Amino acid sequence: MFDLTTRDIKYLSGVGPQRASVLNKELGIYSFHDLLYYFPYKYVDRSRIYSIRELDGAMPYIQLKGEILGFETAGEGRQRRLIAHFSDGTGIVDLIWFQGIKYIIGKYKVHQEYIVFGKPSVFNGRINIAHPDIDLASEVKLSAMGLQPYYNTTEKMKRSSLNSHALEKMMKTVVQLLNEPLPETLSPGILAEHHLMPLTEALINIHFPSNPEVLRKAQYRLKFEELFYVQLNILRYAKDRQQKYRGYIFEKVGEVFNTFYSRNLPFELTNAQKRVLKEIRWDLGSGKQMNRLLQGDVGSGKTLVALMSMLIALDNGFQACMMAPTEILASQHFETVRELLYGMDVRVELLTGSIKGKRREAILNGLLTGEVRILIGTHAVIEDTVNFASLGLVVIDEQHRFGVAQRARLWTKSVQPPHVLVMTATPIPRTLAMTLYGDLDVSVIDELPPGRKPIATIHQFDNRRESLYRSMRKQIAEGRQVYIVYPLIKESEKIDLKNLEEGYWHICEEFPDCKVCKVHGKMKPAEKDAQMQLFVSGEAQIMVATTVIEVGVNVPNASVMIIENAERFGLSQLHQLRGRVGRGADQSYCILVTGYKLAEDTRKRLEIMVRTNDGFEIAEADLKLRGPGDLEGTQQSGVAFDLKIADIARDGQLLQYVRGVAQAIVDKDPNGALPENEILWRQLKALRKTNVNWAAIS
Repeated sequence: MFDLTTRDIKYLSGVGPQRASVLNKELGIYSFHDLLYYFPYKYVDRSRIYSIRELDGAMPYIQLKGEILGFETAGEGRQRRLIAHFSDGTGIVDLIWFQGIKYIIGKYKVHQEYIVFGKPSVFNGRINIAHPDIDLASEVKLSAMGLQPYYNTTEKMKRSSLNSHALEKMMKTVVQLLNEPLPETLSPGILAEHHLMPLTEALINIHFPSNPEVLRKAQYRLKFEELFYVQLNILRYAKDRQQKYRGYIFEKVGEVFNTFYSRNLPFELTNAQKRVLKEIRWDLGSGKQMNRLLQGDVGSGKTLVALMSMLIALDNGFQACMMAPTEILASQHFETVRELLYGMDVRVELLTGSIKGKRREAILNGLLTGEVRILIGTHAVIEDTVNFASLGLVVIDEQHRFGVAQRARLWTKSVQPPHVLVMTATPIPRTLAMTLYGDLDVSVIDELPPGRKPIATIHQFDNRRESLYRSMRKQIAEGRQVYIVYPLIKESEKIDLKNLEEGYWHICEEFPDCKVCKVHGKMKPAEKDAQMQLFVSGEAQIMVATTVIEVGVNVPNASVMIIENAERFGLSQLHQLRGRVGRGADQSYCILVTGYKLAEDTRKRLEIMVRTNDGFEIAEADLKLRGPGDLEGTQQSGVAFDLKIADIARDGQLLQYVRGVAQAIVDKDPNGALPENEILWRQLKALRKTNVNWAAIS
């Protein structure tokens, strides 16, 4: 049999060059194989016939058997439509077409028995079905029809008559060509041990299942395989690196750490911080290179844990480096670390793009001599001119803002790769973390330091501005500061910037006694920094901004976050923005302002925000509502979710199960030498060559 992967889709019966071009551009379907792996999004039971008297307008797709009693046309011009009166003896429904009227009248005959399939609706008290599928009753074997597949299509496809029904016909043609089994992509051992359907059987039944049970087995087989190879790729990569790279052994916790712990620690560590430090301490002494992801909500004390980890590096004669995505965030980390190390003999320096001349030269020399023991900076720290005497630990903050290649460049700054601690304030659901950061060990700080009050979150409609401004005036009178955030979405950038400008002038008029600053990503960096500095210093009481302030502005005095058009933000983004307040000891507030008309999933998002401050609960809910591709960070991190059938949100249990299967194989066969696993390594190699982008994060 010919190879499905090399057979061009244009040679499939009923396709041709023109339709092939549409399939290429719209769905990325180039071969018979690509088509076979384009799975249905839903199925409709075609084995049951309903009677017309059973119908109501709320039913999903149904099937009727009867005859056309007669045709009539109604309306003029674009409103013109063809109506066929269809009866099965229990009642009459109207079949309606708005296009192809001549073709329909020529094709279907009065008083001939047909099977009609479509979605019933009610118009002017009569049940009708618009643009139904119609087949001659004599040509349809209902028992063989089973569940009918439905495929997602685009507007461009529909214009080329490539609707779901057309794809179904093409799929039938490909399936009929499968007169011998396709090469298996899982080993016989895995198929037998996990009771999986063979590949060819699964592919036929995912498109044309005879019943729900067969469909479930086909879906399980294909989901298992997809998730299994994602995990096998990540775990094999992690194992390779473990074998390849040894880690510096930090044998002791010494004078620097102990001095800090006994004299400078600002408050008692939470149990979560202690647990995470133990995990990091174990990694640093294990002889393997640490590669750990530290998750924790805004304000949970990640920076303190990172600093204490860096002090262990110092105690063992190494330097440490912390990299942040923006100058403002790097400067804030620098100030925080300097404050925490006050009175200690530890030289800490800040290196950003704006530090030049003699000052920069002094820092670079200090790194080479080892006098600079901790360097904090932006991506400037990975420039070729920056070299260390002995770099032992790298901390990367808000790591999704950096590309994989940028992070990898830090490894070249040392004789052997330094230990890596990656931090994020974006809570990542467990299932997503296993796919995004599957090769990293994960630590979670899930407690806030004592004395922090949960932020009170309120949903308010935009027609209640007066009470909103009263609350703002009260907070400002008490010496607090306020953020007002507007959306800035690419698709409507001009309108959004106009709204922000108008909002800014409106606030200036409403609060004439206050200094109001304005920040958005389209401003020049120097202008943006100057405006942010007005707010950080307390000179400005109100900041009107876009989401550029989502990461990197730490103003403990700011106690109110107002989010305009909150319905346009995702849950994780709302949670990140809310985290800009609540950093001091005062009660803080987050006010979500929306219009009155809201979609159901928007209402759910806002209800979750009002109900909980738990970032992990919010991240899980966001994953379920929006899917992994939209979640904060996944687009920037270099990981594309090209999953065709599995769903990380819904198939979390299966993901964990297949990870265990993949882990056992990697542990038993780390070099891919066992004959029983030959199929697995060959398939993994083939997948890596295709456009499936399962980049492991390092």
